[in-house]
Amino acid sequence: MTSRATASHDAPVHLPLCGVLAVALLCGGVASAHADPAIEREQLASAMRLLDQVDRIALASDATAAVQPDRYHFDYARLRDDVRRMRAGFASYLAPQRAQQRDPSSLAGNYTREATREATNLSPQQERSR
Repeated sequence: MTSRATASHDAPVHLPLCGVLAVALLCGGVASAHADPAIEREQLASAMRLLDQVDRIALASDATAAVQPDRYHFDYARLRDDVRRMRAGFASYLAPQRAQQRDPSSLAGNYTREATREATNLSPQQERSR
């Protein structure tokens, strides 16, 4: 009989990527609100490195994602576009070319997409029985 403590080490824990990123950015943002500009720049550069890691993980996950006839798939391309936009926002703040501009368009935020009938290879009758 295994104890609960040893049983919990058997299964790996997978945290949602966006959750880890949000916590990291929020924790850094709270401290930087009252910090001097040098510390803030350092923390924002650290956030950019985290975004680079998220982008690499999303690229690798997209390449290794199993092609299954599921109805919904994670939209890695949309996630990577949002990461690029966040990275560009940090970069423009850290190295402004002139007066700071604001990009009014928002992030997508929804990373689930519905599979098409051709992608799942299901007949209309099979789709209705789902």
